[in-house]
Amino acid sequence: MRLLLAEDDQMIGESVQRGLRQDGYAVDWVRDGVAAEHALADHDYDLVLLDLGLPGKDGIHFLEDLRRRQNRIPVLVLTARDAVADRVRGLDAGADDYLVKPFDFDELSARIRALVRRQSGRAEPEVVIGKLRVNLASHGVFLADLPIVLSAREFSLLRALLEQPGVPLSRARLEESIYGWDEEVESNAVEVYIHSLRRKLGPEWIRNLRGVGYLIPRQS
Repeated sequence: MRLLLAEDDQMIGESVQRGLRQDGYAVDWVRDGVAAEHALADHDYDLVLLDLGLPGKDGIHFLEDLRRRQNRIPVLVLTARDAVADRVRGLDAGADDYLVKPFDFDELSARIRALVRRQSGRAEPEVVIGKLRVNLASHGVFLADLPIVLSAREFSLLRALLEQPGVPLSRARLEESIYGWDEEVESNAVEVYIHSLRRKLGPEWIRNLRGVGYLIPRQS
């Protein structure tokens, strides 16, 4: 899952990016509103973390223009503006959620998961397909009730495949889900993680459509 972080504060940006990457997200970090618009034009993201006090183009105008173009990507506002009027303005401009700085990272992570669930039409924190059960909050993975230990990258790739069971994802799309633009990607990285997941879950859980991509069957 790939997130865009638009935050001009160096310390907050580094901290949030580092924490979210440890959670298995690919995170691209920009420091002004114009750069955020360019990033959205050039890449596919699952969610935007948006500071309102951005240089170049402030967060409110960025958000208004985003919704004017009918872009429905979830937006979580992160800001020090804690007045009720500011929260109302941000939500009315099209934000899906609002978190006031300073915030607890665990709360940020939970709000991201809630927005992603809402976007995918799910209410529950677990994805269950046959005997496979994946808790997106705790990163717990169970096959026939037996725990499966995955690395952060393996979990990130599995989460990407679980977003649309039965729909194949290309190698390029999977790379975008697990790597940010400033992270080095080895040419066979996806294949390595797919091989590892098949070894841990069983080969029947991840199928390869030659020339198309990889998918998890709706039932297995």
